[in-house]
Amino acid sequence: MESRHAHALSQCPQCVCFNLRKSARVVTRFYDAVLQPIGIQGTQFSLLSVLHHAGELPITEIAERLDVDRTTLTRNLKTLVGRGYVAVDQGKDGRTKSVKLTGAGRDMLVKALPFWERAQQIVVDGLGPSRFKGLLKELAAIRTLTR
Repeated sequence: MESRHAHALSQCPQCVCFNLRKSARVVTRFYDAVLQPIGIQGTQFSLLSVLHHAGELPITEIAERLDVDRTTLTRNLKTLVGRGYVAVDQGKDGRTKSVKLTGAGRDMLVKALPFWERAQQIVVDGLGPSRFKGLLKELAAIRTLTR
């Protein structure tokens, strides 16, 4: 293998993408484990939270807010619809689908909140408030740089 390629391959520990994806998987597993006793995953909690705060939204707008593709969102919604936590209806213009939180979804969100708060507090306490705020700022900067 050429030395140029060998050098590039040795950079994996320095790769932003590698490290962000690895960290995201670890953090996701952590939140999922904390939320597991009530039968919801971190991604599902996030989706329920977005709907709670925003109200009824078209699928496209939810995908944009979560920064996921429609296929991934549709797969995640399918589970939540099956459990009765969200409802998908025709959008206002008849060409789109609109999603809203159901009463059962609100109940699950209320039930999940203390578990999520526990996971969140562990991370914030572990980093310290200053490092946590700095992390959020740096993550926002990376998202801006890579759009």
